[in-house]
Amino acid sequence: MKNGSPAPVGELHTGARPRRATREDDMLDANLKTQLKAYLERVTRPVVITAFADDGAKSRDMLELLEEIRELSDKITVTRGDDAARVPSFALSSPGEDISLTFAGLPMGHEFTSLVLALLQVGGYPPKLEQAVLDQIRGLEGSFKFETYFSLSCQNCPDVVQALNLMAVLNPGIEHVAIDGALFQPEVEARQIMSVPAIYLNGQPFASGRMSAEEILAKIDTGAANRAADAVNAQAPFDVLVVGGGPAGAAAAVYAARKGIRTGVAAERFGGQVLDTMAIENFISVPHTEGPKLAAALETHVREYDVEVMNLQTATKLEAVEGGFRVTMASGAALTAASVVLSTGARWRKMGVPGEQDYLNKGVAFCPHCDGPLFKGKRIAVIGGGNSGVEAAIDLAGLVAHVTLIEFDKQLRADDVLQRKLRSLKNVTILTHAKTTEVKGDGTRVTGLAYEDRTSGEIREIALEGIFVQIGLMPNTDWLKGTIDLSPRGEIVVDAHGATSMPGVFAAGDCTTTPYKQIVIAMGEGAKASLAAFDHLIRVSAPEEKAA
Repeated sequence: MKNGSPAPVGELHTGARPRRATREDDMLDANLKTQLKAYLERVTRPVVITAFADDGAKSRDMLELLEEIRELSDKITVTRGDDAARVPSFALSSPGEDISLTFAGLPMGHEFTSLVLALLQVGGYPPKLEQAVLDQIRGLEGSFKFETYFSLSCQNCPDVVQALNLMAVLNPGIEHVAIDGALFQPEVEARQIMSVPAIYLNGQPFASGRMSAEEILAKIDTGAANRAADAVNAQAPFDVLVVGGGPAGAAAAVYAARKGIRTGVAAERFGGQVLDTMAIENFISVPHTEGPKLAAALETHVREYDVEVMNLQTATKLEAVEGGFRVTMASGAALTAASVVLSTGARWRKMGVPGEQDYLNKGVAFCPHCDGPLFKGKRIAVIGGGNSGVEAAIDLAGLVAHVTLIEFDKQLRADDVLQRKLRSLKNVTILTHAKTTEVKGDGTRVTGLAYEDRTSGEIREIALEGIFVQIGLMPNTDWLKGTIDLSPRGEIVVDAHGATSMPGVFAAGDCTTTPYKQIVIAMGEGAKASLAAFDHLIRVSAPEEKAA
């Protein structure tokens, strides 16, 4: 980092989880305090933190955390308030500014960065967001009271919390409360929240799952969708259009842009499946990172080049037209390009059994890191005996009362070291040669599941409150059926150059037949597909040789 300046806030080393061994330990370690002090030097106006606390241990921890933060900046003051809806909690404001932004609980773990960003933005530090989005937030009319339930281990939650915090800072008609669901269990139970992030607007369910500011705006700003469609339609033809913004798509975009050709990326969400990845420890030269951090780095790298990035775009149709191809989006808007790189990635594979769809986010979940804390002390099942399933079972066993792992095959497929760890846990039951046949529920939440013992053919039932499905991924290629060749698994068939059955259309990443679905492989395949697309453009644009 140049001149000793701190790294971007997204790179903050949040070893900020409560780490005390005794009551004398600080909430924040010395290294983190040094980093935080440097960030808080960017604050340009006073920040007032109003704390709402009682005599409980969590309140004492919160007050200690706030006091440690106060000591790091002379622009921050901490006061005590009363008559709060939730305790412990604290509100951030600035004199003369109409800001309603509250944290209920201790925003540690993944949410510590959300707290730091909130302090900076309330303190006048300009947010890093496109000007058009900032103007859209400021221009919203009406009253919007948002509540977001998060868990400290959820890597998807900070995006939502940070987006809504920023909106509350910029628009006085927007209020936001970020709530640690594990700390306010009665509230979570009353609202039957079984998946985070869970967003409420004016007391009613609004959305669940990761969302960016643009996605939130698209739901509450009635004209946003039409404006976005108009902007897409107004785009001039691209030389290379990349469909998908995961690692493969990002690599394809960078390699195309470096060739000096007009490049566009149309993505449902930049980062793709990486955004849902907790820890990444096999990305060569980077011993450890987290999915959201890597996704942000990918988008930053792409935007360093002259690439037109179009988010919130879901492709629904690909067709050959004069001069290249047309890709139509769900909005009805369309983009044209001389060549296309498909990098649409994959999504969680579902079991496809009765009751599963009915109880999604009502006990059926896919992310143990995000939703696991909501099942503390309960009985859950993990479906799948591969590495993902066994790792999920191990992690959840430390939170829940009991884990039943169900594997279709006669034996687990996970690495031996993981199997040994799993079998050492006393609150885990392993069922192999078992096929889940139905998700049971009472109309509002999961109450159990039925499975077939594949040895005896007997149908058995298990009473439980949660089911975590970990049975792999499915390629996002349904929209391409009948257009290009797909494998029986729905993967795009590609050759060694990433070429598909449609000349001029290339593909890369988890949506293709390329084996081993790994980030590093997807990036390499994206670069290769982009180079192949460039080679195709050279060949089709070269003038024909005149006959002698």
